[in-house]
Amino acid sequence: MANMKKRIAAALTAATPTIGLTISAVAAKAPDESVRVSSYKGNTLKVGERSGLIVGPSGADYTVISSNPDTVAVEQVLTFWVAVAKGSGIAEITASNSVGECGSMTLTVGPAAPTSLEAPASGDSVGLMDNLEIRQEMIRLINQTRKDNGVPELPVNEALMNAAQACSNRRYTWHHAPEESQAAADAGYPYGFGDNLTVFTGTTDAARRAVDNWINSPGHFETMINSRCDCIGVGVTQHDGITYCYMFVGIPNSVNFYA
Repeated sequence: MANMKKRIAAALTAATPTIGLTISAVAAKAPDESVRVSSYKGNTLKVGERSGLIVGPSGADYTVISSNPDTVAVEQVLTFWVAVAKGSGIAEITASNSVGECGSMTLTVGPAAPTSLEAPASGDSVGLMDNLEIRQEMIRLINQTRKDNGVPELPVNEALMNAAQACSNRRYTWHHAPEESQAAADAGYPYGFGDNLTVFTGTTDAARRAVDNWINSPGHFETMINSRCDCIGVGVTQHDGITYCYMFVGIPNSVNFYA
């Protein structure tokens, strides 16, 4: 009996380090990618094209690099990042934050890349890339608001970016639902969407003023934090001291009767 007790005690003593090692192994497991990287113009570019990059979650500083700068160079312009297509090939764009979390996307550059849509609605052919810094800041603030209210941040959708900019370029001061729906359809977005519009005097701190206006309006706020939405596009036009801002948020599997 004494020998049996000794064997049990020895077995328990031997098991203890094993449990400790198992816990350590779980703790040391590499985390999933927690940084998201996307491109205004999608995953394919033509030589000479530039595309803004959206890196999230918002509210952090990131370092962004290219695995092949001869194919895609990465530039920081003021507070946002831009991918510049230099030559045919493939490059991985990686963003990392100060605690070592990272995420990546692959960009393909070549003559076969699809041409980005120049006229998403009613002949609007210029200005679709206007005010990118303000638009990026709007997206950051909108996503921060969504995160603060317990709903996921939204990736950028190029079609909705173009549709929102086309509508802001028309300098609407109230909603024109048929024209907005046609803009989304013409830009290539196939589903229904929600949209916000705000217009105000002045051009400084435009992104913050636009998002604050929507936060302080219950209907606009509900559209901004709608959990059904899965992507976003924004447009900003400044003309004669007036700022016009649109936000389009995509609602998958809903219907746009103009599409």
